Amino acid sequence: MLALLAAAFYETARQGSVTAAAKRLEVSQPTITARIQQLERHYGVELFHRRGNRLDLSDAGASLMPLVGEMLQIENDIDFALRNEQELRTGTLRVGTTGPFYILPAIAAFRRQYPAVRINVEIGNSQQVLDALVDFRVDVAVSSQQNEDPRFVRHTIANDRLVAVVHRAHPLASRDTVSLADLTGHTLLMRESGSRTRVLMEHVLSQAGVQLPSNTIELGSREAVREAVRCEMGCTLMPSGEVGACPDLCAVAIIDDMPSIGEYLYYLEARAGTRLMAAFLANVAHCGDPV
Repeated sequence: MLALLAAAFYETARQGSVTAAAKRLEVSQPTITARIQQLERHYGVELFHRRGNRLDLSDAGASLMPLVGEMLQIENDIDFALRNEQELRTGTLRVGTTGPFYILPAIAAFRRQYPAVRINVEIGNSQQVLDALVDFRVDVAVSSQQNEDPRFVRHTIANDRLVAVVHRAHPLASRDTVSLADLTGHTLLMRESGSRTRVLMEHVLSQAGVQLPSNTIELGSREAVREAVRCEMGCTLMPSGEVGACPDLCAVAIIDDMPSIGEYLYYLEARAGTRLMAAFLANVAHCGDPV
């Protein structure tokens, strides 16, 4: 019970609001408020200074934060250890990924070997899935962001050049190659701010002197971008490995000096060598040496 109350306090302090904490913990706002109040009443302390809608940590709350952080990490390590020690006859593998294209074959192979293990897949942008890994909400994260956090073990699982992706009826679809300048005047489909692909796309266009048109369309996932191209809403840039085998989509090589974009698999150093991690990594094709 203490862990539930402490988690409500901890996430509220980290997120800066009861609303954000409730969303992160997947409970209602009144539940978060009630748990914090119960913790304060039980120990006779004030953890937050309340000024209207603003919450500021009290001295007692500030001193409690690192202790609760350690407690929650231990709780998550116990959960992982118990799931790992069940000989993979049961339990759950939780994967956070920016998209399905690079990791789904490994998940499918793992599933065939260990059909009793439940699979949970959480989709987000690169930073979101790495945050989920740090917060112990996933066991494995797949991201195009190259992160040097010493808590992580990183494997490179793909390294693909950016290509132009258009509908087969698009004027550029008949071309063997295009330049970035050829995209001028066409509607561009962009990922959301914070996406690694979005950052790289904006960088290469800027380097080529191509201004973003005013009629860009922003979409929140790789799958949404592909579907928008299929629906003839515009064109985009994406790593060649993400285009997939769709008859409506054409991947056109770009003659400009285009960078490659890596795809990386991450897990926590503290969990390296565990049965669950070793079993999953054995099914990841082209999994290079860890960094």
